[in-house]
Amino acid sequence: MNAQAKRDIVYTNKARCRDCYRCLRACPVKAIRVLDGQASVVAEQCLACGTCIRECPQQAKSFRHDVARAAELLRGTGPVAASIAPSFAALYGEELRRRLPGALARLGFAHVSETAIGAGMVAEATAHLVRQAPERPHITTACPAAVRYIEQRAPDLVPCLTPLISPMEAHALEIKRLLGTEAKVVFIGPCVAKKAEAERLEHGNAVDVALTFEELEEWLKHSGIDLTAAPVRPFDATADGAPRFFPLPGGLARTAGFATESLAGDCVAPSGCEQIDYVLDSLRKRPRPLLVEPLFCAHGCINGAGACGGGNLFDRRAALIEFAEAPVAPVSRRNLAAALIDLSRAFAPEIGAPPAPEEAVEKALAEMGKADPASRLNCGACGYDSCRDQAEAVVRGLAQADMCIPHMRRLAEQRSDKIFATTPNGILVLDERLRILHMNPSFRAMFMGTDGLLGRTVDVLMDPEPFERLLRDGLPRVELTVEHKRYNRICRHILYPLPDDRQIVAILVDITGLHVSQEELGRLRTETVQAAEQLMAQQFAAAREIAVFLGQSTARSEEMIRKLRSMAVEEEPGTVNHWLWDTTTST
Repeated sequence: MNAQAKRDIVYTNKARCRDCYRCLRACPVKAIRVLDGQASVVAEQCLACGTCIRECPQQAKSFRHDVARAAELLRGTGPVAASIAPSFAALYGEELRRRLPGALARLGFAHVSETAIGAGMVAEATAHLVRQAPERPHITTACPAAVRYIEQRAPDLVPCLTPLISPMEAHALEIKRLLGTEAKVVFIGPCVAKKAEAERLEHGNAVDVALTFEELEEWLKHSGIDLTAAPVRPFDATADGAPRFFPLPGGLARTAGFATESLAGDCVAPSGCEQIDYVLDSLRKRPRPLLVEPLFCAHGCINGAGACGGGNLFDRRAALIEFAEAPVAPVSRRNLAAALIDLSRAFAPEIGAPPAPEEAVEKALAEMGKADPASRLNCGACGYDSCRDQAEAVVRGLAQADMCIPHMRRLAEQRSDKIFATTPNGILVLDERLRILHMNPSFRAMFMGTDGLLGRTVDVLMDPEPFERLLRDGLPRVELTVEHKRYNRICRHILYPLPDDRQIVAILVDITGLHVSQEELGRLRTETVQAAEQLMAQQFAAAREIAVFLGQSTARSEEMIRKLRSMAVEEEPGTVNHWLWDTTTST
């Protein structure tokens, strides 16, 4: 298998991926890696069956589009042929079927014919193999996804695969036999897995490009070709009616001439992975002569991931049966000799990864809280069939422990319980009749609560009026500050309802210390103002006393100066001041 060649045939649009694990649940081989909530396709394991494309609700899965490669072939040298899968009759009405070859000719195809031609060749070769070994089971190989699935998941049954190429390859080889080896072949069908089949090294280069009908619709639109207005033109080659049944369960067996009714004992046509598993399991238990015709898509190829248009599957089935049963114009028939082409193909089991170490698996289980087998629910929510499967995927780097929904729920509950138990705020939970259901440790400490309060109404602790108002008025929340004198506390109450649970939650924030601090701050402010007023009064009194003293002192000074001035005026110039002299003498 050329793993690199088929890489990215199916891929994830990460912008749309929403961490839902649906693709993982749907993938039959778990070829999905989920890391950090993003699902990516593991190309080496992918069947390219398209199951995840159909299942993804966000359309985050898509397949590689190869229209540019096909258009490049048309621009090259040599003829390019289109091989149209027989399921086209289920997707296009009668008028569009007649115009399809004309539209393809406008794109530049030199030859347009039905893949059912190759289906007839493979059916004939299958009938020959069954007749040669009627004593053992035979599993047909027309569906590439079913073949790859058996190679991966049922390697013990690979010898039961009919060693034949698919109708797509058989028709491509026949076209190149007719048009020359330089011719190129573009297959167009509903199957994404055909892209992978065309790139398998052991298949050579029979098919140069494989497109889906969805890609064809886009190509015609981009090229400005309206299928409803394309010229009516016949296919260059068609098949007899029987090979046209190939897209439906039992179509190969019917073409090969085997009984295909639902009660036939020697032929079974499972469609969908689940039915295929049942048949493979039955063959393991009791190998017996049986023709098994597996189609990986439920209801057959008409439900392929690359099919275009809508419509009910049973309407598609009816349209295909009507087309297959219609007479084929003699001029369109081609009696091709399968003997001119080597239809043989060998298949081999794929060597898978070795089993994950048991010690590592047990460690992963323990990390997910599943060390005890009794805790392994095997619910499948993570996308894996069992807890052990997920643990093995964790060891292989394909999954993470947090993909286990019950495990993450337990962790969330534990975190919630821890918050509930450690918050300093009191938490009280009441039912719609105001009966106490839960109290956290902080509430118990604040209100001296015991288990004896459980089941009693809240009025044994506090005024029930805010709770009644919350219920009566249908309020989203009630907030208030309440002084609980019995408990010497002042609390901020935040009440809100849980309508779905018919409960009320009360969060009580103890603000007693804050209230005391505010009172203390007010007292200090009052004392400070009073002290300031007293100081101002003292300053004013001192100022008044100082003013009086200064006034008296100033008056005495003025009187002394006045006397001195009058004495100085009475003395004549040049005479001795006797009072001054007497003072000096006495001194």
